[in-house]
Amino acid sequence: MGGGGKVLVRHNRAVKVFLETERLHLRRLKYDDVENLVELDSDPEVMRFVNGGRATPGCEIENEVLPALLGHYERYAGLGFWAVEEKSTGRFVGWFHLRPAEGAPAGEVELGYRLLRSAWGKGYATEGSRALIAKGFGEFGVERVVASTMVVNVASRRVMEKAGLRFVRIFHQPWPDYIEGEEEGDVEYALLRSEWERARSVEFGAPTEAAT
Repeated sequence: MGGGGKVLVRHNRAVKVFLETERLHLRRLKYDDVENLVELDSDPEVMRFVNGGRATPGCEIENEVLPALLGHYERYAGLGFWAVEEKSTGRFVGWFHLRPAEGAPAGEVELGYRLLRSAWGKGYATEGSRALIAKGFGEFGVERVVASTMVVNVASRRVMEKAGLRFVRIFHQPWPDYIEGEEEGDVEYALLRSEWERARSVEFGAPTEAAT
């Protein structure tokens, strides 16, 4: 997946948009998104590194998956799962999440995404990830953003790197379904608030502490 364009972070209450970038709208998921999620989770290639390519049954999405995703809005202020729509077409193309992982220390959130195959290769994953990272650090007091994927998932690893995250470690964890390449383990990337602020200072030409 290629890199995204310039990130424009905006909160638009009028159209219930949580986050806007150059080409994307991120909004809250809703119960009407059942069919969107069924389509997303029905593609074996989309699910390849999730469960080996198995489709998620529609009844499971309606009765278990979607209610669990919606529950994040009540538990975490400003954090959770967000539907992604193309601004140019209004078409649902997947979701992103920025939320605390189970057992994570205070101030640490996990970044993730799942996009329709038709949205691959357009830089949407990088564009949305960068914008969510900026919102987390800039508005919600996040101290560390982490993301993980399988070692063999080269495309997602590239997105993490383009979004500014840095390689941390390779680790192994049990998976309920066999996934080709799982024997090579999973990889963790992360970004600290201090690293993000330093990168922004360089990007926008602001003086850094070392330069003063």
